[in-house]
Amino acid sequence: MQQWLIPIQKKLRRLKTEIVDTRKTTPGLRSFEKYAVRVGGCTNHRFSLSDAVLIKDNHIAGAGSIGNVVDMVKKSIPHTVKIEVETENLDEVLEAITAKADIIMLDNMDNEMTSKAVELIRSKSSYITIGASGNMTLDRLKDVAKTSVDIISVGSLTHSVAALDICLKFKK
Repeated sequence: MQQWLIPIQKKLRRLKTEIVDTRKTTPGLRSFEKYAVRVGGCTNHRFSLSDAVLIKDNHIAGAGSIGNVVDMVKKSIPHTVKIEVETENLDEVLEAITAKADIIMLDNMDNEMTSKAVELIRSKSSYITIGASGNMTLDRLKDVAKTSVDIISVGSLTHSVAALDICLKFKK
């Protein structure tokens, strides 16, 4: 886990925003990297593709709209599986609300747009989980958390971890 994240986690806990990882892990090491995230005090987003549906821009483009792709997905999954829609602007946020997405991920939005999106979502629904993602850095985390998102996805928790150099030296 990134050392810079540990102090910020404590500050974010007071804001009730969870830091979550992504599925971007080292081949063959996913279970270890996901475990390290949990031990470090953060939360796993999804362990595998089967944990939840994540609708991204390519899916939306292929189906023609957020509503279309959510309708198609709902016909093919059990009622217990959540649907998350990644959005890039307020029009897409409104579409995701209308389509009854369970989770709306605000991707690569600046803090002002994130605040507006949170306000829009909360005015329409109390059940939708709101996340923020896209190049999250230490400098941004606290300000993004102040927008009242529920989760912040930080891909570097798993895909950019530096190895810790540990050695044991005995003195004579």
